[in-house]
Amino acid sequence: MTATGTTPPPVDQPSGRLRVAAFGNDLRCWPLPKAYSSEELWLHAVAAGGQGRYAAAFADLDTLARQSRGPLLSLARSTRASFLRQLGWHRVARVADGRAWALVADRPDAAEARADALVGLAADALGVGRFGVAHRLLERAAVDTENSGVPRQRVRLAWVGAELAMVSGHGEESVALAERAVGLVGDLDSPRHAVKTDVVYSAALCSAGRFDESRRVADAALERTQQFGLVPLTWALGCLLSDIGSAKRSPDEMAQIRDAAAATVRNRGGRWAG
Repeated sequence: MTATGTTPPPVDQPSGRLRVAAFGNDLRCWPLPKAYSSEELWLHAVAAGGQGRYAAAFADLDTLARQSRGPLLSLARSTRASFLRQLGWHRVARVADGRAWALVADRPDAAEARADALVGLAADALGVGRFGVAHRLLERAAVDTENSGVPRQRVRLAWVGAELAMVSGHGEESVALAERAVGLVGDLDSPRHAVKTDVVYSAALCSAGRFDESRRVADAALERTQQFGLVPLTWALGCLLSDIGSAKRSPDEMAQIRDAAAATVRNRGGRWAG
């Protein structure tokens, strides 16, 4: 199902090609097919952001904000917040997620958008050290996640749950939640979600002191982020492997990969916090 609850279009149509670029196997596609409808703009933004092309992604979301409303606008604001978090702007992301949630808080037909907003708010809270708030938001998000029936949201819920356990000092709980995401992500047929799941899994293993396993997962995931052009995830793995060491690359190589990814993000319109 698409963000608007309709059957996905064929891949030979613009919406279909954009969906494959955002969630399927054509993640390196650039330039992307032109977006015409509001949902196409959202897909265009998701695909561009996954490549670290933040200027293009934010421009899409700005246009979408002027011409959409309701659940799709809420999803767009949650997407904006996700990009801001990737760049380290958790407090700014909280504003976008709060606005996303306010749009659909009382709409019984908007469980998907509400779940995205609540999971985002939980991620924002843990990013600023409000772990109790994050836990309560995840509990609320779990209800809407089940009601939405959208598989990707179960994966996102497990990601943020694992991250919360990580920063709370519960390494093995983090690993268990990351492994739940690994088990769920196969149903999505989405390489981007699969790679992000391995990023979370490698960090969870690291938090549990299981460094050899963490290196193995992270090294394999790094190859796929480079294959698919997922620059923000390349940077995240570069940071992790620069800290714990790669089994395949030297410290200098890892530093170069990390710094090149950060520079690419800046060149594509991303502004790192701090």
